[in-house]
Amino acid sequence: MPAHKRPGLVPKPQPASEGAGGLRYRRIVAKAGTGVLTGGADRLDTDVMASLVSQIVGLRRQGAEVLLVSSGAVAAGRQVLRSAGAAEPDRRRDVPFRQVLAAVGQGRLMNAYELLFASSGTTIAQALLSRRDIADRLGYLNIRNSLLALLSLGVVPIINENDVVAVEELEGESFGDNDTLSAMVANIVDADLLVLLSDVDGLYTADPHTHPEAKLLSRVERVDPSIEGLAGGPLSERSRGGMRTKVEAARLATASGVSAVICRGREPDALKRVAHGEAIGTLFVAATSNLESRERWMLGMCSTSDGIVVDAGAQRALCEQHRSLLPAGVTAVRGDFHRGEVIPILDESGERLAVGIANYSADELRRIAGKRSDQAQAVLGYTYGEEAVHRNNLVVV
Repeated sequence: MPAHKRPGLVPKPQPASEGAGGLRYRRIVAKAGTGVLTGGADRLDTDVMASLVSQIVGLRRQGAEVLLVSSGAVAAGRQVLRSAGAAEPDRRRDVPFRQVLAAVGQGRLMNAYELLFASSGTTIAQALLSRRDIADRLGYLNIRNSLLALLSLGVVPIINENDVVAVEELEGESFGDNDTLSAMVANIVDADLLVLLSDVDGLYTADPHTHPEAKLLSRVERVDPSIEGLAGGPLSERSRGGMRTKVEAARLATASGVSAVICRGREPDALKRVAHGEAIGTLFVAATSNLESRERWMLGMCSTSDGIVVDAGAQRALCEQHRSLLPAGVTAVRGDFHRGEVIPILDESGERLAVGIANYSADELRRIAGKRSDQAQAVLGYTYGEEAVHRNNLVVV
């Protein structure tokens, strides 16, 4: 079925002529992290926020659709409580108190955006999401429909992790300062580009703080283990993401057909320049042109490193012959997962080949790994089918 006729899918704007501004990308997800919005300080920088809003307004006038994934609620909450004379904000760093700061600060953050966008007559909408919202297939579709409807009405969605009820991002274990969330949003809305506005210029060949000879990578064709190895390093105190989660976000985005750019958010007109195709920061090239909604959902949900390793024969069956994964091709099972969970499928070197919905739990697969499909009943005493992962529930990356 043509894209413009699929239920719930709002077509992206068609390419514009040079007279319309020469935009290279039309549906853009921009992520502004805490480090960008505060400049490393302990409060929001309204000048930076005003510049970001001005760029978004300008891009919209040229025909682009922009969704903003914004951090900063915790910083705003700390600023509010400090102004009120509370001593706690500067001392406590535990997760429950960070949830309190998010609850106090989210309204202030949105109020700041409301005032900045109002001067141009632009309507904004708040969307607070958590991983469990996206994990549910129906929830995923509801989020998609809502965001696309907002875009069709000319509204700018401003999205954040729902820190008050979801602690994953606050603990730095899952979303990573909204980096992964922004990639999921780009996946959900079928964006053309994900822009990760950071406090660094992009991905370097080494840490530029300790290796002066390090060079900026202007273009990455594929996020493989060598690229992931360049992104190591500790998280900063205020900015919870770091390069590691940004590269992971770029991997997720590109696997679902969305190009991604990591660039310095405080660079003048960074978002506007990237949208016009200017080469700043590091561009991660989309690995595929298009994926259906269900496949995007599977890619978006696969953030765990737990999964299964397959042999060369199974690899050929998956990648070249587009067949299901059978237990006979499984050589190892990593970590713990449940039946029905979206998991990665790895080759013998550990590189991700595909993601898919597991027909069996990790413990069950360990028991039937390497065995013929007709032996599952005898080993387990029951069977959920011949396949470890069915081809209809699998996406090759």
